[in-house]
Amino acid sequence: MTRPAPFACLLAALVTAAACATAAGAENWPNRAVHFIIPFPAGGASDGMGRVLAHALGERLGQQIVIENKTGAAGAIGAGVVANAEPDGYTFLIATSSTHAVIPVLDAKLGYDPIKNFTPVGMVGSAPNLLVASPTLPVNSVGELIAYVKARPGEMFYASSGTGAITHVIAELLKLETGIEITHVPYRGGVQAAPDVTSGRIAYLFDSIIWTLPLVRGGQLKGLGMAGLKRSPLAPDIPTVAETVPGFEGVTWFGVFGPAGVATDIVARLNREIAVVLQSEDTIRRYAALGVEPAASSPEELTAFMKKDMAKWADVIKRAGIKLP
Repeated sequence: MTRPAPFACLLAALVTAAACATAAGAENWPNRAVHFIIPFPAGGASDGMGRVLAHALGERLGQQIVIENKTGAAGAIGAGVVANAEPDGYTFLIATSSTHAVIPVLDAKLGYDPIKNFTPVGMVGSAPNLLVASPTLPVNSVGELIAYVKARPGEMFYASSGTGAITHVIAELLKLETGIEITHVPYRGGVQAAPDVTSGRIAYLFDSIIWTLPLVRGGQLKGLGMAGLKRSPLAPDIPTVAETVPGFEGVTWFGVFGPAGVATDIVARLNREIAVVLQSEDTIRRYAALGVEPAASSPEELTAFMKKDMAKWADVIKRAGIKLP
């Protein structure tokens, strides 16, 4: 009988030990608080949706989900925090179209790669953006807004939640599709731009109905058009932009990512728990109040969707000549 060489025995023992340790670690996960990084300010789309998800997941996992808002650079700062975090299963990102489909295309020196530097967990939702205008503008429809801006080329301003944010490229898509000339003014978040839109210093912006719709209902803003292909059940009286500009669409999606290297069994567990949470009546009701539609997926489906979205916005960025300051 031939005995295995000592080195082979040692190597086999190490591999077995590592596999057992990984399994044990995943089995005990989570044994402390899990941190969810939200790359945009409190009160916005990512924050509202992320807190609903975190609360429900915390109950499922038996551990607190701690929300941390790491803002700036159209979400890139918060995304960078997660890209550089330890892949131990205790730090995740509520990513958006901005952080994982737009900014990576726009900024070659970003510091993170949305595919190489992250572990996809799954999609968690999507939401149409709403085109809202200042109540001081004498317009009440998308068509009237386009005509009003066209009559004043280069004289007016629109806001976004940051250069390279999804709300920025959606607005640039509108410029490309309609031929209007208007100047972009970036803010740290859409909520921060609201006072300037309300006062009339800024003509309009696209942003999530999570915070824009209540202001429309309150009369502080005018809701002109949903950027989805169909009207929102939360505001069926507001037409889509596509009803005036055929085919126009600008939806924000949300997904959960960890840093590259998170154990596959931890990812699988979190993905399963997210799927359960997204099917619960409470989450569906809370999401609906925010204007968010639940959208679960596998990690592979999230990656494929992200790549497709990146290609779409890369075309817009190229055609619009969008550059970082």
